[in-house]
Amino acid sequence: MKIYETEAIRNIALIGHGGEGKTSVAEAMLFNAKAIDRLGRVDDGNSTMDYDPEEIARKISISLSAGYAEWKNNKINVLDTPGFFDFEGEVVAALHVVEGAVVVTSASSTMTVGTEKALEMVGERKKPAILFVNGVTKENANYINTIAAIRESYPKVVMAQIPVVDHLNMIGYVNVLEGKAFDMKGGEMPIPAALQSAYEEARMEIVELAAETSDELMEKYFEEGDLSHDEVLTGIKAAIAADSAIIALGGSATQNVGITNLMDAILQFIPAPQPKVDGTAVQVFKSVVDPFVGKLLLFKVEGGAIANGMTLNNLTADKQERISALYCLKGKKQEGVDKLNAGDIGAVAKLAYTKTGDTLADDSISEPLPAIPFPDPVISLAINAAKMDDQEKVITSLYKMLEEESTVKIENNAETNETLLSGLGEMQLDIICKKVKNKYGVEAVLREPRVSYREAIHKSAEAVGKHKKQSGGAGQFGQCSVRFEPGAADGNFEFVDAVVGGAIPRQFIPAVEKGLREAFKAGVLAGYPMINLKCTVFDGKYHPVDSKEIAFVTAAKLAYAEGVAAAGPYFLEPVMDVEITVPESYLGDVMGDVSKRRGGIKFTEQKDGKQIIYATIPQAEMLKYATDLRSMTQGRGKFKATFAEYQEVPASANAKIIEDAKKRKEELDARK
Repeated sequence: MKIYETEAIRNIALIGHGGEGKTSVAEAMLFNAKAIDRLGRVDDGNSTMDYDPEEIARKISISLSAGYAEWKNNKINVLDTPGFFDFEGEVVAALHVVEGAVVVTSASSTMTVGTEKALEMVGERKKPAILFVNGVTKENANYINTIAAIRESYPKVVMAQIPVVDHLNMIGYVNVLEGKAFDMKGGEMPIPAALQSAYEEARMEIVELAAETSDELMEKYFEEGDLSHDEVLTGIKAAIAADSAIIALGGSATQNVGITNLMDAILQFIPAPQPKVDGTAVQVFKSVVDPFVGKLLLFKVEGGAIANGMTLNNLTADKQERISALYCLKGKKQEGVDKLNAGDIGAVAKLAYTKTGDTLADDSISEPLPAIPFPDPVISLAINAAKMDDQEKVITSLYKMLEEESTVKIENNAETNETLLSGLGEMQLDIICKKVKNKYGVEAVLREPRVSYREAIHKSAEAVGKHKKQSGGAGQFGQCSVRFEPGAADGNFEFVDAVVGGAIPRQFIPAVEKGLREAFKAGVLAGYPMINLKCTVFDGKYHPVDSKEIAFVTAAKLAYAEGVAAAGPYFLEPVMDVEITVPESYLGDVMGDVSKRRGGIKFTEQKDGKQIIYATIPQAEMLKYATDLRSMTQGRGKFKATFAEYQEVPASANAKIIEDAKKRKEELDARK
């Protein structure tokens, strides 16, 4: 295939709400460029970019996929991203390496949440963007009303083209930049009377935006009241680059109308990449793991050129890698290539040490490229094998899968003895389990994780532990009197020896302490770890022949069980500091929900047009908060939670905690 110079490359990410046609837009772009010979459909499960079995089954994108279109002597690299919020990490990775984005939305006369978030993301990153309104030929579709709805929140969106639709067919478009209308074959046509008013308003806005980009254009606009096509083009390019304008176009991806206009606009308004370094450097932004093919790494060349046969340094892993298999991708199809220049996007196989985010570079570069700012996980679920014997295989398979999931983490919680799978949403975690089954043949099940409760006591109590064994052979005897009270010196466990007169010989005192320390690991209510327990052994009995260390260990445990139960045991629960960011309109609902979760509001503040709620909420009330907050705010809310402290659980909740602990133990015993 042809090797493109940097100035002839355009890199774009297709982003926006789920189900609005991003993959169909990518498909049409590749078809128009003759990169593929048929126009696949997502609904039929035969599109180029959605090839994973889960994507085909669900008819949604769940992973970033790459393709390219050779168009008018340029190469457009297309990164198609998922629209569902669980897969935001894929969008973050794509936006990290592209120079511009195409925000795809439907002509529904509204601004969808995904469109709003996509526009937010490109704005935060100062990425030039084009808005493509898809499905303008559908019944009840309205391009102009859709733009109007979006402009209520994003006035910098302006119509560069207005589709001309007749009987559910797009028969032409008004080119606002040129001030002319054209049919779909490129022939000039009159601007329809029904669109004249919308055109005039859009033309005025476009010209004013262009004029504002330079004193020279502003002066001419004041003098003549208009600008030439070339002047408008120059000015609007500058406005897009300065993040003060987003141009809107319309069409229908499934009918493949308006897509060539979009491709032309990408060449016109999305800048060519600029090398970030002087030497050769590439950054991996996506990993694809296949149990048969191995690991395929998607990368962008951020400087110099990469070629087969090169040896590069992995600056992140401090290892060397030899480049021996370079590709350009069209979905799952891999096309071999010998070399890729700065700015281009490709894939490499057969690397031993490299993973997502890593930088590969020549000897002239010593520092890795800036890290990809992947979002942190917001939900954790416990994961187990459906069959106990498969547990190790499930965990091994998950670790392999996580090589391509940069927003998912797996860890063992030593306190609850659970393996936790953490990510951005329940759908994401569920799909990972499905992939593990499809690729590695083992079934994993998810459930709510246990909360790391603690147990403590309210008051002082004394108990006598006595262990006596006389049945055959050597006997065992040990007795100890222990006082249990809150107030350990270290806040955790304190042992005090207050025995006098040799009631317990000195050599057996450590055995009493050992027994108490072992028992202390599990509270008497539901087996959760105890804290802040002071144990004072003050009396006891022994037998000169039968007393042994094991007897006093056992006696201490018996004293613990009786004494702690009499000392007013209670639960403590982890409480989280939570920072919740929501639009103003959801503030009341979210604050009310915090109260229902036994939470407390610290304060609120306004920042960047959003309300931030600072609160404390018990962890037990937040196990699926990511899902609930999305539901409450239609996907517009987000939160961060960090551990704050342990607080006493209301007595009314004790029975449920005890019952849940009992049920989990029964389930575990059944799986064994």
